[in-house]
Amino acid sequence: MSAGFRFRDFVPEESPEKGFDSLFKLFMQLVTITSGDVGEALSWLSQLDKQYGLTDDDYGMGNFIEDLKKKGYIDEDPQKKGSFQITAKSEQNIRKSALEEIFGKLKKSSTGNHRTPHTGQGDEMSTDMREFRFGDSLDQISMTESIRNAQLNHGLTDEFMLAEGDLEVRENEHKSQTSTVLMIDISHSMILYGEDRITPAKKVAMALAELVKQKYPKDFLDVIVFGNDAWEIKVKDLPYLEVGPYHTNTVAGLELALDLLRKRKTPNKQIFMITDGKPTCLKEGNGYYKNSFGLDRKVVNKTLNLAASARRLKVPITTFMIASDPYLKQFVEEFTEVNQGKAYYSSLQGLGHLIFEDYKKNRRKSL
Repeated sequence: MSAGFRFRDFVPEESPEKGFDSLFKLFMQLVTITSGDVGEALSWLSQLDKQYGLTDDDYGMGNFIEDLKKKGYIDEDPQKKGSFQITAKSEQNIRKSALEEIFGKLKKSSTGNHRTPHTGQGDEMSTDMREFRFGDSLDQISMTESIRNAQLNHGLTDEFMLAEGDLEVRENEHKSQTSTVLMIDISHSMILYGEDRITPAKKVAMALAELVKQKYPKDFLDVIVFGNDAWEIKVKDLPYLEVGPYHTNTVAGLELALDLLRKRKTPNKQIFMITDGKPTCLKEGNGYYKNSFGLDRKVVNKTLNLAASARRLKVPITTFMIASDPYLKQFVEEFTEVNQGKAYYSSLQGLGHLIFEDYKKNRRKSL
């Protein structure tokens, strides 16, 4: 008789890990959610401490705050006496944490550009094989495949024979430089219905920024946000990003994104757009044209015109729609068809992985 399996209720440890490291992980998450508000993050952490006993008599919240200051993660806010603000060290740590959380631990690479479908005398070994040609270097020859071919072509004899026709060469892949604009919707709907959509979007942006810095240092990444208007933000400002009382001016966001990409001289250009709603706003003179009811053809047509303009400029737009309304899907499908780009209807949990994979699959360089 086999022992089989026994099931019981999971009971978490009564004494969770304590000390600076465990508190610091929670603090970094809370600072991201509170858009860089150290005071609010510490207040929430204190409430969690009361509920789950995160500290003890040996290491309390006061010790943790002092360690944050000593280690250079927070300092006093000169504009608000008695308040704290996060430092540049914390901003970088938040980006690294987001990268590990969303993309996992990445292996370091000696080169940091994207592969293309064009093979030949390139930069990195691929999985494609071809016959040996004059001028190929010895290190390109796949010995395993070549020996297998020799055995098949000449049979198993006492004297091993390897002819030129048996040799197979592993192709090299050329790699490209890419310019990416990441558009983030900060309209009010990003926090409606009790769902926080802006925090995952921020984490994805920070992770992508850190990925580009570490793995693809020759690439360019610009981040813009769009509500009633659109504007560029620095990577260091991402932890402080908040949703505003805005409508969704997708046209302004696309116009700014295309302006930024026109200045880049890279062969590959692309736009990633994270949004949860339809375009509802246009800038007209000093005012705004707004309509949140249904799909306004005036707003939609201008948005589609920009999608077509991006296509003519060979700038694909990948839309990450974190909503599932059927009429919104219809708009996204039409927008994607006009641009010849791509669209994903993603949950918040899978958003980062989708963006990461799509970023890696940029293989459109013409040689």
